[in-house]
Amino acid sequence: MKMRGGFDWITKAVFALGGLLLMGIALGLMVYAPITLVRAFTQTEGLDVELFRSIGYLIVAIAVFDVAKYIFEEEVLSDDERRNAAETRRSLTKFGSTIVIAVLLESLVMTFEIAREEPAELIYPVFLMLAGTALFLALAIFQRLSASTERMVQERDPEAAATPPKPSTRKRA
Repeated sequence: MKMRGGFDWITKAVFALGGLLLMGIALGLMVYAPITLVRAFTQTEGLDVELFRSIGYLIVAIAVFDVAKYIFEEEVLSDDERRNAAETRRSLTKFGSTIVIAVLLESLVMTFEIAREEPAELIYPVFLMLAGTALFLALAIFQRLSASTERMVQERDPEAAATPPKPSTRKRA
């Protein structure tokens, strides 16, 4: 049993380190985004592309920070390994939405860049937009299926649905 406790401590330490590194990267992107925007204002061309690129950096930074927060909450601070299905769906949906926005924003930035320089190459941003749309549809299907599964589980076992999820042992500020 002591071995398990020691391994849990090591696992939590690794997740904590990974979460901190991800948070540092996210904060670095949040600082870098406005710097690129300020640099873009000193140039006469490409401001629109750099504006979208800065927004993209911020969106990716938020997504990375959200992942780091999720890792901290679920793997470092929480002693309870069981999660409520609705809570899991909300977390995954929030993260997936951020990724879809980042992909679609990048396709928009690519469209502006390529339209100016190589209009014949516009097929690549179109493919990226199609990929973003496919991700969006997959997220919508996930939402629909997981919500209907939650309802089915609640209908089959109303007592379990009425029981609130076990409170986490983590401290909240």
